[in-house]
Amino acid sequence: MNRFLLSTKTYSIVGSSTILFLLSACGSSINSPSNISCDIIINKNYYTICYDYTLKGARSVSYSLDASKVNLLNIQEREDFYTEESIPQLYRSRYSDYTGSGYDRGHLASDASFDWSEEALKSVYSMANIVPQEPDVNRYSWIDTEKLERKKAKEYQTVEVKIVVEYSDNPMQIGEDAISVPSGFYKTISNKEFNYNECFYYENIPYDKETDSLNNHKVVCSRVQ
Repeated sequence: MNRFLLSTKTYSIVGSSTILFLLSACGSSINSPSNISCDIIINKNYYTICYDYTLKGARSVSYSLDASKVNLLNIQEREDFYTEESIPQLYRSRYSDYTGSGYDRGHLASDASFDWSEEALKSVYSMANIVPQEPDVNRYSWIDTEKLERKKAKEYQTVEVKIVVEYSDNPMQIGEDAISVPSGFYKTISNKEFNYNECFYYENIPYDKETDSLNNHKVVCSRVQ
């Protein structure tokens, strides 16, 4: 099985959905935020997924957000989740894997950041963009970073967003397809022109929604990049 080592740097063409990654061949998986190994790079046109066959889940997702598109339509009706057919069948995750697990089907590239067109919104309902998230993370805490990325896109006209999914050496698994449960999530939001860069980390654990805040999760960006 060929694997790829994903550089920490991503290059985006402003106004385009194309995201180019620096790739080099790698013989083994390296489990750290700054050196991410993938079995397949999935280009969803609006964002890109680095996907791991063994984990049956994403290791990272990257995309650009443009101010002209944020809050353009705010489509209210959400799409149905669907299996990602570009992944070999043996390594796919399915909607049913989450049923009764206690974990939410958590978006990495969020629906609210891509609800400016029906096609873009549908793209984020690929199961390759979904990971098991604690309900408190998915429904309350992580949403703060999604709101921030849209706010900063409007402030700076465009931002680059990178999400890195952290897994333990022996992750818990759920469902018939044995989907690995992440231990945590990193997010970086940046704009090089304005020298803006903020980074966050969330453990995949329950939080007190009354006391938790975005600032509780800020980390130095060298931890991710």
